[in-house]
Amino acid sequence: MTTYKSATAPYKVVSTNQLTQLINNENGVVVDIRSRDDFKRGHITDAINILPSDIKSGNLSGLEKHKSDPIIVVCKTGQTAQESSTLLVKAGFEKVNLLHNGIVAWNEANLPLVRGKK
Repeated sequence: MTTYKSATAPYKVVSTNQLTQLINNENGVVVDIRSRDDFKRGHITDAINILPSDIKSGNLSGLEKHKSDPIIVVCKTGQTAQESSTLLVKAGFEKVNLLHNGIVAWNEANLPLVRGKK
């Protein structure tokens, strides 16, 4: 079911390597939808913390200027980011991506996290 969902989803599922390439080569923007506390405990460099409830209500301040840039939605495991990714596509974002297995995958790849408030 998950394979079918990701194949028909309006967003693209990316690996940690692909996420890094999107940031480095295409001005990709990481949108971390985890709680403020989880975000403070560790997030990807330059990530923007926007809660799923804000995405649902259309409160996308700080993100509007990135409508044509690659957006990579990140949550803890990659599951809760699916709805937020779909909503961003509906809001007119052109290149929405979702990090496969979320921050868990990032940690497993031994990639760095920034701690504290950005």
